[in-house]
Amino acid sequence: MKFFIYSRKSVYTGKGESIDNQIEMCKQYLYTKFPDVPDKEISVYEDEGFSAKNTERPQFQQMLRDIKLKKPDFVVCYRLDRISRNVSDFSTLIEELNNRNISFICIKEEFDTSKPMGKAMMFIASVFAQLERETIAERVRDNMVMLARTGRWLGGTTPTGYTSEKHQEIIIDGKIKTSCKLKDNPEELRGIDIIFDKYLELRSVSGVSKYLISQNIKSRNGKFYSLLGIKEILQNPVYCIADKEAFDYFVEKNADVCFEEKDCSNKYGLISYNKRDYKKKHAPRQSVDKWIIAIGKHKGRIEGRKWVAIQKILEENIPTGKKPAKMHNHYSLLSGFIYCEKCGSRMFAKQRSGKTANSASFDYMCNSKLRGGKTLCDCQNLNGGQTDDIVCDYLMEYINENSDIFQLLENLKREIQKEELEDPLERIEARIKKCCEEMDNLVATISEGKPNPALIERINVKIQQLDQELTKLKEKQAHLEQVNLTDDERQLKGILLVSCLSSLKNNFDELTIQDKRALLKLLIEKITWDGENLHIFIYGE
Repeated sequence: MKFFIYSRKSVYTGKGESIDNQIEMCKQYLYTKFPDVPDKEISVYEDEGFSAKNTERPQFQQMLRDIKLKKPDFVVCYRLDRISRNVSDFSTLIEELNNRNISFICIKEEFDTSKPMGKAMMFIASVFAQLERETIAERVRDNMVMLARTGRWLGGTTPTGYTSEKHQEIIIDGKIKTSCKLKDNPEELRGIDIIFDKYLELRSVSGVSKYLISQNIKSRNGKFYSLLGIKEILQNPVYCIADKEAFDYFVEKNADVCFEEKDCSNKYGLISYNKRDYKKKHAPRQSVDKWIIAIGKHKGRIEGRKWVAIQKILEENIPTGKKPAKMHNHYSLLSGFIYCEKCGSRMFAKQRSGKTANSASFDYMCNSKLRGGKTLCDCQNLNGGQTDDIVCDYLMEYINENSDIFQLLENLKREIQKEELEDPLERIEARIKKCCEEMDNLVATISEGKPNPALIERINVKIQQLDQELTKLKEKQAHLEQVNLTDDERQLKGILLVSCLSSLKNNFDELTIQDKRALLKLLIEKITWDGENLHIFIYGE
């Protein structure tokens, strides 16, 4: 019989339930229950420094792969929460083991899924393990609220305009308590004042950016403020005075306000916690109702009435979908597609102003110049309408039966025609089935007899390749199931595309601007402008 032992610990330690201790106890259990088991039949998987909140652990994932390849008889762990504290993850693993007739043993709780009662008790215990995890998370939040009420700075990168200052105080029995608070950085705060004043005047983040660049006002890292950086400053409550207007705003937004109206003053600023969701990738900003707001120990900078007015302007300027974004407007073909060779930034369409201006009169201007004028980049603008016409005419002249583009279009047309002959979802499902069959056959080959090590290595490599392909196929399958086009819709789509590509020159002028953009992206790798010449790079050249 074959045995897999899995051990996990969140923090490295040699004490208590350390990785080594877990493995040793699991082995002793196996030697007691299965006296004749040789050491070579026991495989060990160790994850140290990983929590049980999910299954994204290197050795755990390796064990899952080996379960498919080597088919052990038992998977053993010291305690249930070493595997997972999430009921969904745990039940998925148990289901996978059951499908492969593999038993799961947990020595601490003495569960054995090879027996019906053990399996039932295992799921009950996993529910309590998840409850424990959620209780810990709730306790952490409660502690955060308690710390928030003290107004202390909990660490991390300090906001622009402040530094962190440590404070120590003696409490009961002579113990020293250390905490941090924000301290003013006068030089940076002058820039903060300008940002808030100019935004109220201009009502535009890009307008503030241009002004800061024109005045050579830079951030603490010596670079000009980015648009996102300016917006983050405008939205940060740390600069807002904890007065009644600020209190009313956050109460109305259903934030977790950790002070009462009677505590408001015109002296201290606000401290905010829980603004980002660190459980998700890139820690996205959470809505205000998830924030914890407290009175800090630093001086406030912007009165509540002014800060709240700025938030309302920012909210009004959030794109609604009715106003086209800068890269996707209704009049320009190449906005965001051309690169400025002088500064390396993209060039965007900007409509001309004046009485004679219309939707057809626009220029392409690089992003650096849009942000800071000629101070950042003095590259010559491009006449928008003329540039669009030049690029389209060039492509039409370039397309002939001997060109790479023509061959590309012909190949694409044949692929579309081929795909429309069968349902793509059925094709993917058939390939998924074939991958699974191939993997099972390879595993069976290893299981039967005693193949030589070289053959086993080659089979393992092939199975890994099939496993990767299977993952991609399942992602495509999920996407197609969401799109869920009918046969008639797919056929119509194919007919339109084939028709368009078959006579591109005749159909190009009839396409919408969105379709033209999509076609240009298919044919053109990049377009650059050096101030005098436009360079068009075609795929395949």
